[in-house]
This record gives sequence, structure tokens and C-alpha cells, in this order.
Amino acid sequence: MESDKKILACVDQSAFAVHVADYAAWAARCVGASLELLHAIDHHPERGPNDDLSGTIGLGTQEQLLDKLAAYEAVRIAAERDQCREFLNGLRERAASVGASLVEVRQRHGRLEEVLAELACDPRLMVMGRGGGDNGTATGRLGTNVKDVLIAVHVPVLIVSDAFKEPQRVMIAFDGRPAAKRAVDMVAASPLFEGIAVHLFMCGEGQDASNKLAWAEGILRAAGRNTRAVLKPGDVASNVVEAVKEQSIEMLVMGAFGHSALRSLVFGSKTTEIIRALGIPTLLLR
Repeated sequence: MESDKKILACVDQSAFAVHVADYAAWAARCVGASLELLHAIDHHPERGPNDDLSGTIGLGTQEQLLDKLAAYEAVRIAAERDQCREFLNGLRERAASVGASLVEVRQRHGRLEEVLAELACDPRLMVMGRGGGDNGTATGRLGTNVKDVLIAVHVPVLIVSDAFKEPQRVMIAFDGRPAAKRAVDMVAASPLFEGIAVHLFMCGEGQDASNKLAWAEGILRAAGRNTRAVLKPGDVASNVVEAVKEQSIEMLVMGAFGHSALRSLVFGSKTTEIIRALGIPTLLLR
């Protein structure tokens, strides 16, 4: 990850926002990067005032009705904007209080993936809540915003769901694919993982799998990482979940998606199965 790029925290007014801000502040502090808190306000045009306007529509009343609707929408947007600004300023103060420097806030209108495209956003790392876009409900599923962003962006994305805990043990779920190799290179090079024990876990068997795992272990050890490598046959998802629990892993790093059949991978892959089963932060690379 390049040193001159910022950490981008994508927050909404959900239960995940504080967790996202805390993990993003930790990452920014570790790598010496600036932090930006981004809130995309996705308006719903179908919402209107509670007044029953059905009886007002008649000859010569359409213009008055449109004016009333426009005035209502303007007031609603202004109130929502003020509320969001107060919310973001609170998160900024929280991030600054734990050592993040150069904390900026940005508020935009539209769906998150559209806002990111308009901003031509290319951060060092993105941090999101696991349930973003689903009314703040902390369930095991991935929120709609998360799915859409994972399809749209090409930067590392850290998905969080619980209160911040500085990780002391991370696991790389390695399978030898290019995205998994990039994950190994990133963990080896990034100051985010200084002093953290790295568990390298691969599902497979045979000499080819052993060779791939040995390559990854060599990269990490050459970078000075305290590394333990394990090769185990069997189902990827169940083995990774079991290993995370057995080793008390506090962050999972994995190469998530390739470029073919991307949408089906997002919505039905082993990656999604693993994220659903675990409550720890998961760093995904494509």
C-alpha cells in the first residue's frame, strides 16, 4: 500500500459506524496516513410528507402540490444534512482522540458506490461495517453497500462488525491465487502488521500446495514477520473458521475475488460463507 494515500472510512448512521471509525483510526495511526470519514446519503424520492394530499389534486392544483412537495423535500434534506454533519463531527473527534491525525469528513448524496466512482476514490485502505446499507442491523449477512462496493472497487477493504480490539494475531487464508499472493505481499510490507503474529493457513495437499505455502511463508519471514504456516486438507470455509477459533485469531486477511463470474463469487462464494461465520475484522483483497 502506498504511503501517500489516505485511509477511507465509509460510515452511515448505523450500529457499525463507531466500530468503523475506531478501526480506521487505528489503521491511519499505524501507517501514518490521513483519515477521511465519508458518509453517502442515499435519498429515497418515494418518501413524501405524512399529509394526505390525495384530495388536493384537481384542476389548477398540480402546481401548488409540486411546490409543497419541493418545499418538504428541501426542509427534509437540510435537516438530514445537519444531522449527518453533527454525526460526522462526533466521529472525527473520536478518531482524533485515539491518535489519528489529519482527520477529514466528507458528506455526499447518492449511493455509496456511485459516490466513490464520482470522487475517483483510490485510497490506501477502505474500512466498512459488515451490515452497511441494511438499516444498521447487525446480522451475519453482508449489507447491500458492502456487496456493491466489493464489486466496484479495487483497493483493500477491511470489513468490521464489532467493537475495536487491536489485533495481536492475524491469519492469512492462503490459496495460491494472485489475490492471495497480494495479501501476503501486503502483510509483509505494511506497517499495519508490525509486531503482530501471522498465522498462514492453506487448505490443500500435495507437493504443489506445499510449494505455494513455502513461498508465502518465505516472503513473510524475510520481512521479519513472526509466522506459523499450516497446510490442511478439506473444506476451505469450515477449516478456516475452525482455525480462526482455535488460534484466537483477531483479524482475517484473504484474497477475495477474481475477475471472472465476479457477481456470483460475491453473493455465493466461500469468502462470503467465512465472513458470515466469523465476527472478526476481515481484510479482503481482489
